[in-house]
Amino acid sequence: MLGIVISLGSALFHLMTDKGDSKKMVRALTVRVGLSVGLFLLLMAAWAAGLIQPLGAGR
Repeated sequence: MLGIVISLGSALFHLMTDKGDSKKMVRALTVRVGLSVGLFLLLMAAWAAGLIQPLGAGR
């Protein structure tokens, strides 16, 4: 989770400092998307293995 936030901050930094076409910003956003997908898959695997339980909103 921390890596996702750091990558997003890095992309924002490169957006603000680099004027024009920034490959660094695109790379940082690509890393963020990859980390987010990885976190989602990890959560789904933990749920399937019974390590975590979803809480219902109506409980």
